[in-house]
Amino acid sequence: MSTRTTGLISGGVALAMLGAAYAAVPLYRMFCAATGWDGTPRRADESALPKQAAAQTVTVRFDANTGPGMVWNFKPAQVTQTIHVGQKSLAFFRASNPTDQATSGQAVFNVSPDTVGRYFTKIQCFCFNEQTLGPHQSADMPVVYFIDPAYLTDKEAAKVKEITLSYTFYPMKPGAVKTEAVAAARSRATARIEG
Repeated sequence: MSTRTTGLISGGVALAMLGAAYAAVPLYRMFCAATGWDGTPRRADESALPKQAAAQTVTVRFDANTGPGMVWNFKPAQVTQTIHVGQKSLAFFRASNPTDQATSGQAVFNVSPDTVGRYFTKIQCFCFNEQTLGPHQSADMPVVYFIDPAYLTDKEAAKVKEITLSYTFYPMKPGAVKTEAVAAARSRATARIEG
């Protein structure tokens, strides 16, 4: 094999590795959202809602935080909700911008313990999109969710009687794209909840 061929193959491999590294974060996020891996809640529309809720209940605890540089005040409107497995539920978080300028943020979320992430399903959530608050504006931000009844047939998950849904808001420039900070924020939120 000639030096030129070896160089072309090496360059092609390097470009392929660079492309794989670039695609890894969005592909990982898509995989987590689809499977509930790493405590990531699943997304679904109303049609996925079970026809009937189970008799068993679970308590959902809500946690709210702001990341470095985020000036908003952010907290859950309720600390806990006790719901039936399979029941459509609505919770609110309240965000306030105390500054004289409009600011934007994106919420990163996590469910703890990780074993129940695949069963925690969101129908609607403020975290799906970047949020903007005007000067001194406040907003109630909803999340509509349910716990998939398959949770009851998973021996490990069924042992869990309290689930924590945690959000951390990070500052965003309008139109900016989230990066690897999402995965790092999820890890910190899980460590804080479990620690």
